[in-house]
Amino acid sequence: MTEAPTPAPGRVPADRAELRRGVLVDADELAALLAGDAPPALLDVRWALGRTDGREQHHAGHVPGAVYVDLDTELAAPASAAAGRHPLPALADLERAARRWGLRQGQAVVVYDAGGGTSAARAWWLLRWAGVRDVRLLDGGLAAWAGAGHALEAGEVVPQRGDVVLVADRLPTVDADGAAALAADGVLLDARAVERYAGESEPVDPRAGHVPGAVSAPTTGNLGADGRFLPADALAARFAALGVPPADAGRRVGVYCGSGVTAAHEVAALATLGVDAALYPGSWSQWSHDADRPVAVGR
Repeated sequence: MTEAPTPAPGRVPADRAELRRGVLVDADELAALLAGDAPPALLDVRWALGRTDGREQHHAGHVPGAVYVDLDTELAAPASAAAGRHPLPALADLERAARRWGLRQGQAVVVYDAGGGTSAARAWWLLRWAGVRDVRLLDGGLAAWAGAGHALEAGEVVPQRGDVVLVADRLPTVDADGAAALAADGVLLDARAVERYAGESEPVDPRAGHVPGAVSAPTTGNLGADGRFLPADALAARFAALGVPPADAGRRVGVYCGSGVTAAHEVAALATLGVDAALYPGSWSQWSHDADRPVAVGR
């Protein structure tokens, strides 16, 4: 049997490049798609913990045609100690929201934010979880769009109502018991900042620390200084060093964060490598409220 040639250093294998194109789109490609015959729907998911001015930021300037999406109210159910700060929305609620955004059945979707995709990834994950096949993240977000010389527009975008039909559970999830099992028998990544993982800082949740057996893998490590995803070989090396097996190894991988938002970014990064990681939606905001759940500290 003839062995496949080894890719030259720095060259992404064709299959990995295709995987990456299925998750990410760059600014120039997006501009070309928007000028084409079948433009994608655009969603602006600007959000940051402790801030409530995403809509105002959107009104001040956004990718032309982008519809603002409120993460707290449209991409999550109401918070609770039992379910966490950003529980998954009911499918019917998500479908109604998606139709308000103008999403049409079979239409491609591109999502972005102003922070390297760390909040837009929540929309990416939810829509894929709900059966929308062609959803991509704008690599580098709004800064990459503007940096490539593309125009912004101001004001509110009110699209025609869409007709998209959503179907749940198209991406894997785990609950608290499943997360504990992954930490013991698979790989469970903690996508929060190292200080929160270690229990040195906890600005939001009732207990500091991490799920015992979880591996610290801050979401920010997926990005370069320019806010774009690391090159494929660098991402692959990063996750291999964290103990994530190759996509064909058969070992299960899961990700959690504070409330299931930035963990979706890690799921997206792994998807560019062909690794189908499960999301723990309740994440630390759920785990830490349950006094019966053990907590580990330290780096």
